[in-house]
Amino acid sequence: MASSTSQSGPSTDYPDHIDGAVLKVAGVVVLGAIMSILDITVVNVALPTFQRVFGHGSEELPYSQVAWTVTGYTLALATVIPLTGWAADRFGTKRLYVTAILLFTAGSGLCATAWSINALIGFRVLQGLGGGMLMPLGMTILTRAAGPHRMGRLMAILGVPMLLGPIMGPILGGWLIQIASWHWIFLINVPLGIAAAVYAWFVLEKDAPEPSESLDVVGMLLMSPGLALFLYGVSSLPSHGGDVSNPHVWVPALVGLALMATFVWWSFKPKHPLLDLRLLANRNLALSLITMFLFASAFFGGLLLVPTYFQQVRGESTLHAGLLVAPQGLGAMMTMPIAGRLSDRVPIGRIVPVGLLLIIIGMFGLTQITDTTPYPAIIVMLVVMGWGMGATMMPIMTTALRNLKPHEVARGSTLLNINQQIASSVGVATMSVVLTNNLKDSPVIPGTEGVPGFPDGIVETTAAILKNTQPLLFAKLDLDPAAVAKGMSSAAEAFAHTYWVAWVVIVLAMIPALMLPRKKEQAPTQSNERDENAPPVVIP
Repeated sequence: MASSTSQSGPSTDYPDHIDGAVLKVAGVVVLGAIMSILDITVVNVALPTFQRVFGHGSEELPYSQVAWTVTGYTLALATVIPLTGWAADRFGTKRLYVTAILLFTAGSGLCATAWSINALIGFRVLQGLGGGMLMPLGMTILTRAAGPHRMGRLMAILGVPMLLGPIMGPILGGWLIQIASWHWIFLINVPLGIAAAVYAWFVLEKDAPEPSESLDVVGMLLMSPGLALFLYGVSSLPSHGGDVSNPHVWVPALVGLALMATFVWWSFKPKHPLLDLRLLANRNLALSLITMFLFASAFFGGLLLVPTYFQQVRGESTLHAGLLVAPQGLGAMMTMPIAGRLSDRVPIGRIVPVGLLLIIIGMFGLTQITDTTPYPAIIVMLVVMGWGMGATMMPIMTTALRNLKPHEVARGSTLLNINQQIASSVGVATMSVVLTNNLKDSPVIPGTEGVPGFPDGIVETTAAILKNTQPLLFAKLDLDPAAVAKGMSSAAEAFAHTYWVAWVVIVLAMIPALMLPRKKEQAPTQSNERDENAPPVVIP
């Protein structure tokens, strides 16, 4: 490995096209990113299965509780991302990358052995600790290898796992659950992880780490617990009847906010902070982070709901639900390569607002969804949202990193990745809380009080969901068909109301997006002078 000084010189030293050397490294990076991102969407389609499998007797677990299998994973990603730059500096890129893959693979194998929802959440956190290092480390390496003038095309390459995740994840997850069991959505990662580790071992060159930074221990102890406590408090709302004044809700949330606020104050003090918030002085990076946070929290939080709607409201199997979600990924596949090429020629401020507008249009359709909405209409909505996603995510990343100085790219990519993961965690937690509260806000069917497994009675929405997810149990309950039909309509309405929340957040994302550069950006010239405070950036 070489330090960043080996890449000194003007940007014209790089070939104008994406050459074979970059593509060879891109293969390693993309494979690792696919493992990390695919696992999020694979699990999305399994959430109703987790509700049933890990439930108590005939009573299913709350949606907000099983959603922690996603929130815990993305939260672990966010926790470990800031440590990636320091760890790469301390241990070397190759060793860190292979270790991350093996940790992710071990976590996957343990997930398949989970005996309770809490055990599964714990193993998902372990899995996320490995997966979180893959994307930012790979992004930094490829950005350095390709140079700023090829950033748009580079981001299109990194967009491959972003495309495959929404397309293949739900389908693969649904298929494995249907033909085998939920255990296989995790076991499938074991051979893939071993293959990825071997590939990385032979493709990446030998490490020559040159440690130059100390770990910001104080920052780590402030940010990670702060974020975890805040999300825990928010996610506890449904189990306490939506009562914000309950100490189990506001105490951890308030302590978490206090820790995160202290972290922001502390970050400007050490020479090498865990997160370099000084980079927010760069206007493009600051606007990109705000836009990305709002976009990711709404889009990925909303994405979680789609397969669940198909299974619980429309009675589809896990496989069919996965197939019905795939058009969204196909839509992204159509626009992401185009957006990547345009990002090198057209100002980002003229691309991102168009993408967000498409998401706004598609998501507005989902706010009108019912239990009888024709599937072709839903598919059109998902495709339009996919178009918007493809025209939004990669251009935002492009403008965020393009104007940074060479030694700032690693720090900037760390900020960008952790921002996206925190946004996804917040979005998933928020949307699951809103959906759970909406589903609970339904009348109890008279005469069901004291039914085994339902001491407080069966609400209409629960009865409707049981009809689609546990037909044998539903048949034994002999419930009023009129109440069940009303519950089915109410359940669909709960999903629609939750999408209204996501829609409002996407509309808010348009504000900073309209402030992104509307003129051609000039990438900073590479310099032979290296910032003495910057960590050595290792490249293949």
